[in-house]
Amino acid sequence: MKVFRALACAALISGGMPVFGYAAAKDTIVIDLVSEPSSLDPQKQWNPDSYFVYRNIFDQLVSRDDKGEIIPSIAQSWAYKSDSEIAFTLRSDVTFHDGQKLTPEDVAFSINRIIDKKFASPQLSQFNKILSASVSGADEVTIKTDGSYPVLLSQLVKLSIVPKHVVEKIGNDAFNLAPVGSGPYRFDKWQRGVDVVLVRNDGYWGKKGYFQRADFRAVPDAATRVADLKAGSADLAVTLDPDLAAQLTGAGGVQVLTAVTERIAYLKLNTTRPPFNDVNLRRAVAFAVDRQSIIEGLLGGYDKPVSQLASPEYAGYVSGIKDLSFDPEQARQLVQQAGANAAEPIAFLTSPTFDQRIVQALVQQLSDVGFKVHVESVDFATYLQRVQSEKTKQPAISFGRWSCACQDADGISFPLLHTSSSFSALSDPKIDTLLDAARNTLDKQTRLAAYKDVASIVAKDIPVLPLYQAAVIYGASDKLKWTPTANESFFLNRASWSE
Repeated sequence: MKVFRALACAALISGGMPVFGYAAAKDTIVIDLVSEPSSLDPQKQWNPDSYFVYRNIFDQLVSRDDKGEIIPSIAQSWAYKSDSEIAFTLRSDVTFHDGQKLTPEDVAFSINRIIDKKFASPQLSQFNKILSASVSGADEVTIKTDGSYPVLLSQLVKLSIVPKHVVEKIGNDAFNLAPVGSGPYRFDKWQRGVDVVLVRNDGYWGKKGYFQRADFRAVPDAATRVADLKAGSADLAVTLDPDLAAQLTGAGGVQVLTAVTERIAYLKLNTTRPPFNDVNLRRAVAFAVDRQSIIEGLLGGYDKPVSQLASPEYAGYVSGIKDLSFDPEQARQLVQQAGANAAEPIAFLTSPTFDQRIVQALVQQLSDVGFKVHVESVDFATYLQRVQSEKTKQPAISFGRWSCACQDADGISFPLLHTSSSFSALSDPKIDTLLDAARNTLDKQTRLAAYKDVASIVAKDIPVLPLYQAAVIYGASDKLKWTPTANESFFLNRASWSE
């Protein structure tokens, strides 16, 4: 794909006016994704490739800086009217890409749209404690929640503001094909199966983008993404493994960029069915797993071991949690003591979506201490169906990786541990009480104490075995200036180029 470069000191935009400050700049950045977006309507999907693109088309009420701190965006400020009502004061200088002003009505519409069950957003569970959003002033919107909701701001980081007048005029399907936002880049075209092209919004209220255009291409094969980088036909490639990253190390003109993310890898053990209804066999699994050997031997040392369903980037992370560390001899003794309870074959559910080297290593470590484990691999849709089925029908053991993109312990602990969650195979009244308390108070110390108790129970009883905090690895041109973040967001207007 041809990459155009500026040949003059001033680049011309569609209106014919010069934009200064881009002398000899690189006009187009080319990004190799794994897949094309499943949707460009930001409230109709939830997957990394779509998010990578549409995050630049739309604004949110609040955002995060590169350090992970929540910062103003469309909302200049906010204040609690009560524990369940929060008022947001909006910027008055924001316009959508069609030239219409962004209003409080658009913000309220966007929030009420995503919580509407009939709209059926796959993100609904992340916002289902919001009861309503209403215009409460000339530049103000008030959100009402079902009781205190300490994770609200963290979740709003992901909720995009869409234009009410456009969505209502053309409908959801047409909006997905030609999205209109207020972000630093506007939608240009979408060639299905090929690429999505965005162009810079030179009237953006915030920091302007460096690149005039961005071409997001679908390149499913990771080796091809690496080859594109080496050939100079791509400037950024996502989702590389350590082996491919090693191919870039020392190669001319390219660099490896990485960040430890908020995504947690884990083993889920079904406490409602044999053999893991036996707590000692769940503990045997914990003793059998050597996290560090997996991280160093298979993950290139990029990832970090964790002892709880949270990382230091999470609100609700507690230091000092002691888990059952690697002790294969102790694991063998527990398996032998279990006798017939540990003698039956165990299906380990996985999907090709996950790194099968990790799965094979885990199966081998479990087999080494006496478990009779075999891999059962299914497509990802079937995997999701199985891990969300009735608790007694969920797999005995499964591998997963979870990120709520909210950097809060509620976003992973609640779905994986609470009785009410379809993803949970656990029914523990004590854990339920603690999780409910943590998500229904604004008091940080109360929340932290609750999560400490949850983490301690998990470390002792092992309904879920946290494994590691996953790293994300990108390949890039050595001229690209961009810092990956824990929440895996790609902000085009935070990237630049150095000739």
